[in-house]
Amino acid sequence: MENAIRNAIIKFEQEFMGRGPDDVRASIVRDLVVVRLKGVLTPAERQLAKTAEGIEMVKQLRQNLIAQGRDKLSEQVGDIAKAKVLGVFTDIDVQLGERIFVFTLDREIQPIAR
Repeated sequence: MENAIRNAIIKFEQEFMGRGPDDVRASIVRDLVVVRLKGVLTPAERQLAKTAEGIEMVKQLRQNLIAQGRDKLSEQVGDIAKAKVLGVFTDIDVQLGERIFVFTLDREIQPIAR
């Protein structure tokens, strides 16, 4: 399930943001899905991130884009987890080029025995 969520996030980033991250890890913890993306910035965003004003511009742009794609992303994660997504929380560290997503679910997800 974590791998399926990881792949959905990569596809979303490629289609919605225009490029995929360098690395994605997804973890399910009870009723949370935590996703860490590394290497998410475009070359233009990396240039902007060299100033404090540019960092804020990149953060605001990314937040606005995620807000527009939030429903689609929630639906995809919910379908994979077979649970309703109650909330989507995200932040980006522009200096590191990393983004975190946290999806809250309406129930705990049981780990699959390996």
